[in-house]
Formats: sequence, structure tokens, C-alpha cells
Amino acid sequence: MMAAPADAGSLQLLGEAKIARLLGAPDTERFEASGVVAVGSVCYIIFDNTTRVGRISTELEPAAPDNVLIDAGRGRDVGYEDIAHDPATGDFFLLVEARRRGNRFMAKVREYDSTFRHVSSGWLDLPLETPNKGIEGLTLVSREGERFLLASCEGNRCKGGAAGRRTGGGRVHVFAREGRDWARAATIRLPKSLPFEDYSSLAVDGERVAVVSQASSALWLGTLTASGWDVVDEGAVFGFPRDAQGKTVYATPEGVAWLGADRLAVVSDKAKPTQPARCRKKDQSLHLFAVPSTQQAAELVYPSGEQAAPMRGRRHSSATSGGR
Repeated sequence: MMAAPADAGSLQLLGEAKIARLLGAPDTERFEASGVVAVGSVCYIIFDNTTRVGRISTELEPAAPDNVLIDAGRGRDVGYEDIAHDPATGDFFLLVEARRRGNRFMAKVREYDSTFRHVSSGWLDLPLETPNKGIEGLTLVSREGERFLLASCEGNRCKGGAAGRRTGGGRVHVFAREGRDWARAATIRLPKSLPFEDYSSLAVDGERVAVVSQASSALWLGTLTASGWDVVDEGAVFGFPRDAQGKTVYATPEGVAWLGADRLAVVSDKAKPTQPARCRKKDQSLHLFAVPSTQQAAELVYPSGEQAAPMRGRRHSSATSGGR
């Protein structure tokens, strides 16, 4: 039996800023971020309260030329849950959490080209229990010339309610293209020992996989087998930083993307009115983190003036695609 995932401490904050500020929008405008993917030095961010896509530079400079909103609305869509990118074609894939298809619910994926011109839409062939506790995370993996979409369920064992909060049942479903739709090809079972109550996003880079839990305010890093769809070991759990009293401040992490070998971008949803003010200070933001075990870079200070944690011994590198 494998040991439990290693408790690897906290991620190290490099920089962060409110999305409204980065886009030059009024502070009162809502940007309920739900997913992110990195392409070069730019992050593409989607929201569950609008069909617009935010394109924001990782330099975190307010109102920079790269920071714009792109319209990606289709039909009855009101927002998206996650975003994936194919670096080979430039295509983007936007996830609609659940739609009624006959007498059941299924997630839908909308494909756009590199200019966000709509290409096609297709179903993920996985029946869901409810329309609001479905597929939350999406990333694209290419193997031997074939594209696969990896989609994570929000609840454990893909269930809602108390059953979904019972830990030990993280599921990532693998889908292969079948016409316009996506047929289920495999299921990745996350470690039973993973203590997450929910799963809000995932990102894969090579064989490395990152999975975020909002309820647990933590991130799991693991490794996939090179040829199959299994995890190699129990991986490691990193908590999001807490305040000086040890209290949760990152209460709404929703999306994650790889920026490099030891760096991640994370976006956060709007905090609930019932959550403490300390959580609202971190919501609706783009955050950049380093993985502690490999952080060795010189101190970073972003033009935005946002707090940047010190890194020693290694220069800041440009971002790489989070969709590989």
C-alpha cells in the first residue's frame, strides 16, 4: 500500500493582483474566475458569471496592452468552468459544466481557434447527477498524435452532497474525440489518501499533474505514467499560504495552470458573503506561486506593486503553455 501524500508545506507567493485592476475595470465589476491556461507569458482566464475571456500578462501590470477581454459567448451560455489549450494548433476548449441532454445532464465543450472564432461544440460522454455539481476542471493532453481532454469531477466519486465531500474518491475522466463529441476513454483515480473535499481544476504538463481543491485550500502535485492513465505514486499536497494566525485566506481558488518547471498560475472566484473579509482580499484575482521544493530565484517585484515573495539563485523565466 502506498503512503499518504506528503505534506509539503505551503506554496510560495510570487505576486498577485485583482483581475479588475489588471483589466482597468471598476473595482465593483465582478470577475468570478473559474479557470486559467497559460500561453507564453499570457494567461487566458474564464469566468462563471460571463462568457468573456480575460487575456492577462503574467507581468501583473495594470491595464497592460496584453490585458483585454475577448467575447466567447454562445447561445444560452452564461459563463464557463475551465479552459484548455492545444499548443500545436492554438485551439482553445471552454467547458460548460452541465447541460440537459434528453433526460440527463452532461458537460459540454466549445472549441475555438486561436482568435476565439467558434469552431465546434461537443458533449463529454459522462452522465452527471446534478447540473451544478458536475465537471469542474479541463486540460488537454496530446499522446502519439492524438488529443485527449482530461476532465475532473467537482465531487468525490463524481457525486454531490455529503457523498461528494467524503474524501478519497477524486476522479479525472479521459475523453477522446468521436465526431463532434468526446467519448470516455479512461478514468484516472487520484490517490485514496488524498484528503480533498472537492476538486476545482487541474493542469497537466508532460507527466506532471496539478489538482486544486477550493474547500481544502490546497493543491496536489502528482505524476502520470508516460503511456497509461494511472498516477505513479501518492504525490504531495501543498497548502495555499495562510495568514499570521494560521487562518485560511485563499478560500476560493478555482483554476490552475503550469507556468514552468516550478511555477503555477492560480485564479480565484468571488468570495461568499458569509466568508471572512480576509478571504475577500484574495478573491477575483490572478495569483502566481512557486513550488517550494524547487524555488531558487532572485527576488521578484512586479510592476503592479503587488507583494512578491523573495526567490533566490534563479532568474524569472517566461511562462510556458499549461495545456501540454
